[in-house]
Amino acid sequence: MVSSHQQQSSPCGRLAAAWEVLRQIPDPEVPVISLCDLGIVRDLRETAGGLEVVLTPTYSGCPATELIQDDVRAALAAFGEIQITMQRAPAWTTDWISEEGREKLRAYGIAPPGRVLSAEAQPIRLVHRASLNKLACPRCGSVHTEKLSAFGSTACKALYRCLACQEPFEHFKPI
Repeated sequence: MVSSHQQQSSPCGRLAAAWEVLRQIPDPEVPVISLCDLGIVRDLRETAGGLEVVLTPTYSGCPATELIQDDVRAALAAFGEIQITMQRAPAWTTDWISEEGREKLRAYGIAPPGRVLSAEAQPIRLVHRASLNKLACPRCGSVHTEKLSAFGSTACKALYRCLACQEPFEHFKPI
């Protein structure tokens, strides 16, 4: 078994090639970030007839889950039979987004989520407390921002506006 944390040091050429393909598959809702950068590809295993890919959706009701599965199967078709296993526990967290993925989000105009202290049990908050620090605008860097809506183009994002440059932007909610 080769986990996503071991993917870069895999001695197996077949698995390394499959990981490289997986790193190229964009998220259907935010195409600037790959499924691997998003952290939803949890594992990759060889099977007798092909490969098994373990995915953890960003949330259990994510409407893009079927499309992601189809994209993975199509991209890896040359590797034989592709089995998809949905692993919902542990639940996906925004801490699984890679640093490169966070930079891609920022460059795309989406404020990436802050880190969640996974060692401590915390409730999921879809609406930030007023006492928390303001988000920095991904375009100009100003912290003079305001929330326009708790929900953006998808349920996992919120809509903000920068008061300095007046540009709207989305924020990936930390969970």
